[in-house]
Amino acid sequence: MSGHSKWANIKHRKERSDKKKGKIFSRIMKEIISAVKQGGPDPKSNSKLRIAIQKAKEGNLPSESIERNIKKASSPDTQDYTEMTYELYGYGGVGLVVDIMTDNRNRISSDIRIAINKCGGTVATPGAVAYNFDRKGLLRVAKSSFVEDDLFLLVSENGADDFSVEDEAYVITTPVESFIQVKEAIEKAGGKCDEAELAMIPKNWVEVSDEDADSNIVLIEWLEGLDDVDAVYHNMKIS
Repeated sequence: MSGHSKWANIKHRKERSDKKKGKIFSRIMKEIISAVKQGGPDPKSNSKLRIAIQKAKEGNLPSESIERNIKKASSPDTQDYTEMTYELYGYGGVGLVVDIMTDNRNRISSDIRIAINKCGGTVATPGAVAYNFDRKGLLRVAKSSFVEDDLFLLVSENGADDFSVEDEAYVITTPVESFIQVKEAIEKAGGKCDEAELAMIPKNWVEVSDEDADSNIVLIEWLEGLDDVDAVYHNMKIS
């Protein structure tokens, strides 16, 4: 990862669209409902729900809204959400993995087609792009929170599998099953994760021309703007 930021590449420009609080809250609520439907209303035994609740609290979602949606999800009358992944090819051989949570498959299928018609790219055969990514826990911790060696030892002992240093932060990668344990270990030690999520980490990065990079950015930002899209991951190397 020398010469460029792992976090910046994976996250791209997601921050800009994520400033729309209403959309963030909507996505978190869908995650809570889906987690309850799949694993029950007790966060102690439902790690997926525990992650969703943590995201809700970090997003300053009121506790009463969280509890209300957990109760709502427990009702058999409440619509469940389907998690889906679309794999696309962008410009210059770049692969895109689009994480989706929807209650209407036909709607998101139509939205993806419109995105491609407007911005380019093609839908890939399932598995053709995803094989080049691993789903991992990704945590970003401010340098001011820890001495580097102390944090490295702490996260290593709790299951992290990669540790890198950027200008202002430490970036920790974990297997999915160790994500919560590493995050909680950091917090118990008095630290705070500025960002923490499950993400698709590329195994290989693709260098593209400036023109192709700009075209891919337009496509990625269009996809990120769709209501049913949770995240867009890519393997384009951005300087």
